[in-house]
Amino acid sequence: MTDTLGFSPARLARLDAHLAEKYIATRRLPCTLSLVARHGEIAHSHPQGLADVERGIPCREDTIFRIYSMTKPITSVALMMLVEQGKIALDDPVAKYIPEWKNLGVFVAGTHKLGFQTKPCTRPMQVVDLFRHTAGLTYGFQLRTNVDEAYRREKIGEIEKAGTLEDMIKTLGKLPLEFSPGDAWNYSVATDVLGWLVQVVSGRPFEQFLAEEIFAPLGMVDTGFHVREGQQHRFAACYQPDKTGTITLQDDPTTSSYLKPPSFISGGGGLVSTAHDYLQFCRMLGNGGTLNGHRIISRKTLDLMTANHLPGGVDLPAMSRSLFSEAAYDGVGFGLGFATSTASHKTLMPGSNGDYFWGGAASTFFWIDPEEDLIGIFMTQLIPSSTWPVRKEMRTMVYAALDD
Repeated sequence: MTDTLGFSPARLARLDAHLAEKYIATRRLPCTLSLVARHGEIAHSHPQGLADVERGIPCREDTIFRIYSMTKPITSVALMMLVEQGKIALDDPVAKYIPEWKNLGVFVAGTHKLGFQTKPCTRPMQVVDLFRHTAGLTYGFQLRTNVDEAYRREKIGEIEKAGTLEDMIKTLGKLPLEFSPGDAWNYSVATDVLGWLVQVVSGRPFEQFLAEEIFAPLGMVDTGFHVREGQQHRFAACYQPDKTGTITLQDDPTTSSYLKPPSFISGGGGLVSTAHDYLQFCRMLGNGGTLNGHRIISRKTLDLMTANHLPGGVDLPAMSRSLFSEAAYDGVGFGLGFATSTASHKTLMPGSNGDYFWGGAASTFFWIDPEEDLIGIFMTQLIPSSTWPVRKEMRTMVYAALDD
């Protein structure tokens, strides 16, 4: 199978041996599922370890994982489908669709408790700012400013979601921005706002739009905002590192909040999925927006999404205010829903200019390399994603296995 796809099977096998020895045997990760596809076919797919350590349940090809921020590219594609239909434009002011955001100001001083002093934005927030995280929004876990402290107090963008998406939109209308839109890059709840825009513009509940327009056509049968009846036995446990670096249970799959439909539908981090479902989404992207006769998005729209949209064409270090582990910073820009390699040699990892990628809080990640016609997907369940350098190691070892 792998010979025809330009990989050395022996070299690809080194990846799983490395993961088993370094992470699973040492209880640093509960399980790993590494999947590599090329030219539209699976070259390598290998689950190992335990999806549920406490109950001794092995990780399998059909194990269901919390993919957290790997939800973001799916949400971004959904809104770009509506851009293609002329129902919304990238340069539209966000306040056109969220009127209560019309007078958002930029933080100057103050606290959530005592009140904020703000100044006017230098320009209105545009829809494109939400896609590329230049809107001035943030995440509470950044732990840097009085604004993200307000997010924590209001429970905006938490791992365990509370309230509804509409509640979040209303609350954000009362909080200041970190900076004027377009002035900086800051990883944020902006993609949750994109999910709200999908709902407003399409006239359908956001989760219904995804199910009908993306999941059904692509055959993503195990992807959704909760683990449905009949899927529970395949749902992985989630872990976090303890003080010794080994794993301790973070979310028990038998009592998890994912077992029932959430009140908050998070386009920024709410989905569960399998490696093979997510491969269908990646195949569609790698194939120019179409799969199995279903055109999801046009090739030219996808080109627009995967280009670097940071103002001035700079990379993330020039604009970023964030602490996050989804990108390697140097040589990496940001498009409309993905990070994208602008100078891949600066990442100090093998790859290609124009490859694009993202990851999730539980250490999952994917990348798509159009030049090599290659897709990589990695699944496990360990929060936070910055714990181990698995992403770098997998990319390095996959490219090292190319033999054509």
